Amino acid sequence: MTLTSSKDTGRQEPGASGDTGSSGAAGRRPPRGRTKASGGTRGQGLVAHIFLLPWMIGMVGVTAGPLVASLVLAFTDYDLLSTPQFIGLDNFVRMAGDERFWAAVRVTLVYVLVSVPLQLGFALFLAVVLDKGLRGLSLYRSAFYLPSLLGGSVAIAILWRQIFGENGLVNHVLGWFGIELGSWLQDPSLALSTLVVLNVWTFGSPMVIFLAGLRQIPEELYEASMIDGAGRVRRFWSITIPLLTPIIFLNLILQMISAFQAFTHAHVVSGGSGGPLDSTLFYTLYIYQRGFVNFDMGYASAMAWVLLLVIAAATAANFIVSRRWVYYGDE
Repeated sequence: MTLTSSKDTGRQEPGASGDTGSSGAAGRRPPRGRTKASGGTRGQGLVAHIFLLPWMIGMVGVTAGPLVASLVLAFTDYDLLSTPQFIGLDNFVRMAGDERFWAAVRVTLVYVLVSVPLQLGFALFLAVVLDKGLRGLSLYRSAFYLPSLLGGSVAIAILWRQIFGENGLVNHVLGWFGIELGSWLQDPSLALSTLVVLNVWTFGSPMVIFLAGLRQIPEELYEASMIDGAGRVRRFWSITIPLLTPIIFLNLILQMISAFQAFTHAHVVSGGSGGPLDSTLFYTLYIYQRGFVNFDMGYASAMAWVLLLVIAAATAANFIVSRRWVYYGDE
């Protein structure tokens, strides 16, 4: 009996192990959710491309297409009416002997080197003042930002002509002190300075960026420096400026590129001539004159590509030099 019981106990039913394996294998089915997810992902991708389609069309038709076309036209003689004629590097060679080209280069460089530092300095000064917790800070911030929104408009350029005209507001105020000047815009030595002042007046955008950067500086650093006896000037140069250098660098790049591309102010103030005596002949204004006044679109395209290369080189140079004076917190 004991033997029989032990045999019964140790006996396995035939196919028990096989049934278990087969049932497990039969129970394994590919998850349906994965197939649905892949189909849903494809659908979402299609929808995303449909929404991006207008931007892609604009990118190709408005930006990439004209960019490639201008590169091709830079090596041609094209007057907008006849078929472009390939002339190789002649347009670039002509620039070396073009006196007005070099006048435009000189005026633009002076404008960039003078107006950009003044604009950034004034914007930083106002940002530091507004960072002191004044009442109605949002109102002041909006009021100071307004010139950046209006500064590039034709209306402001026309207003600037009136302010610096012979009977304008500036000469009227100077007359109180016995200073008599003619029209600033007709004096070759003063005409460019009016455009510099106009660019400095559009300080709102860099000011807001500076103000955001100032809010990120830890207050504990100022408190510790005050305990050590540092005054306001020392705190500004030893704490504020070093920690604000990434923001200064950002504003410098943005405003430098914008200054190289300045056009509206010079066109409206000078009536499109760049006068008097080419004193306001910005590089972009000369491109406009060559392309749409003289119908020398090939030469204008070549000038545009030279400007692109100059801006790229200036930007790259600033990035290289920034390693010496821009301080990042993780360094």
